Amino acid sequence: MIIDASPDDVWDALRDFGALHTRLAPGFVTDTRLDGDARIVTFANGMEAREILVDCDDARRRLVYAIVSERIRQHSASAQVFAESGGRSRFVWISDVLPNEIASYMDAQMDQGIKAMQKALEHSAA
Repeated sequence: MIIDASPDDVWDALRDFGALHTRLAPGFVTDTRLDGDARIVTFANGMEAREILVDCDDARRRLVYAIVSERIRQHSASAQVFAESGGRSRFVWISDVLPNEIASYMDAQMDQGIKAMQKALEHSAA
């Protein structure tokens, strides 16, 4: 996804692990609570997820997290920000999940999340 905002601004919002609901994906995420190296995320549909911070790499502008739950056997995701021409950013979000039966649900959720991120980040850059 291309975002009309500087890579530094997009990375600053992404790396703010506890502010997902206010800076990166407001509306899609309604609350974020920190709990040690994890965040408890409440989504607009009422679902909650415990996302564990795996890595936050400032040099590569890359954040990695994992979800552990009874419903999801395995989930790992990375989000990375790259510089594009004209001061814009490319946001790359990759997620791997098991069981395969929930992959389509996760894809749909990520599509909604990307729209919320683009709206929030481009609005804050204006």
